[in-house]
Amino acid sequence: MATLPAELAPLANGKRVSYLTTTLLSSPTNSIPITATGLILTPKTGKNNKIVVWGHGTTGLADQCAPSVSQSVFWPEARAAIAELLRRGWTVAAPDYPGLGTALSHPYLVGASAARSMIDSAKAAKNLDATLGTQYVIDGHSQGGQGALFADELAPSYDGNLTLKGVAAIAPVSNADLFAPLIPGTPAQGYLVMALYGLQSVDPTFVPSTILAPPARAKTGVLQSGCLNEILAAYADLTASELLVGGALPQSVITKLSKYVNPAQKAPTAPILLVQGTADEAVPYVITAGPLLTQLSAYSQPVQFVQIDGATHDGAVFESTALVANWIAARFS
Repeated sequence: MATLPAELAPLANGKRVSYLTTTLLSSPTNSIPITATGLILTPKTGKNNKIVVWGHGTTGLADQCAPSVSQSVFWPEARAAIAELLRRGWTVAAPDYPGLGTALSHPYLVGASAARSMIDSAKAAKNLDATLGTQYVIDGHSQGGQGALFADELAPSYDGNLTLKGVAAIAPVSNADLFAPLIPGTPAQGYLVMALYGLQSVDPTFVPSTILAPPARAKTGVLQSGCLNEILAAYADLTASELLVGGALPQSVITKLSKYVNPAQKAPTAPILLVQGTADEAVPYVITAGPLLTQLSAYSQPVQFVQIDGATHDGAVFESTALVANWIAARFS
């Protein structure tokens, strides 16, 4: 049994699990299995045999940044979201994502990697509890919202006998070609450094140290010694030219990031709820409400967009817990 945060312990029994997922370098017909970890949280009361996958926001790159083993990165907004899901009687699968808590490197912001681990965590929940049904919904924030949108594209070809009923994405990362070039010289530089190393984990020909400037290279130890807050603090005060050689991302790197980071390159297969705060300091409101919403709406699946006025990146989760759970309940009905 896992020790759960105080907000969740009265609501659920938790088990930390290891389960199989697959690398991005494989396909559903030619899978290379890898081990991933996470939590399966079973409601103590009112259980109704539906599965909701919770996709957490950025925690870091190193093993100590796995929420299933470190409550310091089991973010308060994640606890609030999961608590509401448990109150509705849903079993919650909360994957760490590949490379967090296992020996592999973490493919940070490689959406298809998180997507596979999310879907496979739902399978793990069903394998653990035979009374669970085959219907599931994915609910994710930030990195997890991005992964959820990728899972929506992948699900029917990957989830076996499960049926994805919908995806809720809160402040999801998208459109790397639009936002990544804006990051150098801002307090968000740590996210970009992590994204470069995430890219390297799936594209070994890409070497981040060749585009990071010497002051930024000197700080890369924090990627293994710390988690999100330490990484952001380490890189926050660098100028653009201290971060990157020449002070800007090369177009070739922007193109690579877009390939792996951007959802909506393929058609989704289940309805989408898109939630975004207008005061988000990490994922720009204008990107979610503009290009991403336009891209998703071009496909046939229904997309509901909810704007939360004045909400920050994490605040959008706190302020939408009931709204998201009500939307999920309607998908299950």
